[in-house]
Amino acid sequence: MATSLDTLDPPTVALVRLAAAVAAGGDAEVRAALSAAAAANVPPLWIDELILQSYLFSGFPRALNAAREWRRMTPAAVSAESVADPARADEWLARGETTCAAVYGDMYDKLRRNVFELHPALDAIMVMDGYGKVLGRPGLDLPRRELCVVAACAATGQDRQLHSHLHGALNVGVSPVVLGAALDALAEPLGADRSRSARLLLARVVGK
Repeated sequence: MATSLDTLDPPTVALVRLAAAVAAGGDAEVRAALSAAAAANVPPLWIDELILQSYLFSGFPRALNAAREWRRMTPAAVSAESVADPARADEWLARGETTCAAVYGDMYDKLRRNVFELHPALDAIMVMDGYGKVLGRPGLDLPRRELCVVAACAATGQDRQLHSHLHGALNVGVSPVVLGAALDALAEPLGADRSRSARLLLARVVGK
């Protein structure tokens, strides 16, 4: 896993904008964001990994729609890892615990208790599936994954999760400057109200 992200390069900007489009845009917006990502030389593996993780924060239908549009541009999937082998369950669980702990830092134990109290199955799905099978995959580093989660949460107005993942991005090495620059890059697709809300939330998070 990468340990820091101190600059926001053009491919990462395009990837973050694509994350927002997948989360909240229509087919035309997703196609435009995919074309922009290709023009910005975003590695195809990053795009595949973003689309895979988008089902966690944007829903399976949106992930399927984005994958369909992407396959029209690049017919062959690029995969850093298969998820078809159930014999890897213990590995996914351990990787999920490690990845989730990295994102949540000193709030990890509280998160696990809270989600378990909501439903034990949600806790298991979050750790093994969300953080183990998906967010812990190779192919896209964790700081960029968290930036994409921030984009998806901001685009859909999920402020509770946005708050958590702004902290999470900082915890995995995204600098406050890069977080601010990413939100600036999302200003147009987010619109004035959501952009302002996200910036205020970031200011509160960084100010703590």
